[in-house]
Amino acid sequence: MSGTGRTADGHGRLGSMLSGLAVAVGCVLFLGGFAWAAVVYKPYTVPTESMTPTVNAGDRVLAERVDGAEVRRGDVVVFKDSAWGDMPMVKRVVGIGGDRIACCEKNGRLTLNGKPIEEPYLQTKDLASVKNFTAEVPKGQLFLLGDERSGSLDSRVHLDDPGQGSVPRSAVQARVDAIAWPMNGMIERPQAFADLPGGVSKPGPLRLQIGAVLAGVVLIVGGAVYGPIAARSARSRRGQGGKVPAGAR
Repeated sequence: MSGTGRTADGHGRLGSMLSGLAVAVGCVLFLGGFAWAAVVYKPYTVPTESMTPTVNAGDRVLAERVDGAEVRRGDVVVFKDSAWGDMPMVKRVVGIGGDRIACCEKNGRLTLNGKPIEEPYLQTKDLASVKNFTAEVPKGQLFLLGDERSGSLDSRVHLDDPGQGSVPRSAVQARVDAIAWPMNGMIERPQAFADLPGGVSKPGPLRLQIGAVLAGVVLIVGGAVYGPIAARSARSRRGQGGKVPAGAR
């Protein structure tokens, strides 16, 4: 009987240790995931409808802090350029240095270096621009358009400026990865640009960070619940081990 009691005590101590370890690891993952996200991402509120339907006015987005040199065609970026105003703006990169942008071809699509581009993210599905235009993007510059092409004030408005409406890569502050509120999820990279030189950018580490936070929550809750259950189970085994069979009296 004494051996049974010692085993039960041992199981109780082991359960407490495992519970404490799970909570400790969970706290590291939970807090670490948030800290990692705070370093990598910056939240922005989109002020206008120019990126509808991808991002609507008032949406809160998470934008990965990146260097302008990392930006690829198709990226939705946050940038600030004095020629466009004093506020950070959100637009989509459709051309980089050396590209020739034109619109519209016979089916209403944008062309990039003579190749028609499918843009399923547009508000106006059959028309990439309400007015025709052409532009050549200087080296080190980006040509930016809103997804709501009928009303967006973008590079088309600045075609007569130096650089034909493009902005320097250094103007980019961040690349939008996800819509945090309402929770519409990740913004996918458009496949239309994937086959072009340079391809498209890779998503940031947001999914890993969310996974770390969720795993931390599971471990914290699981560890907190397991501890009392293990202790109660150990006490129950000790109580059973201390009983004297009726036939032995």
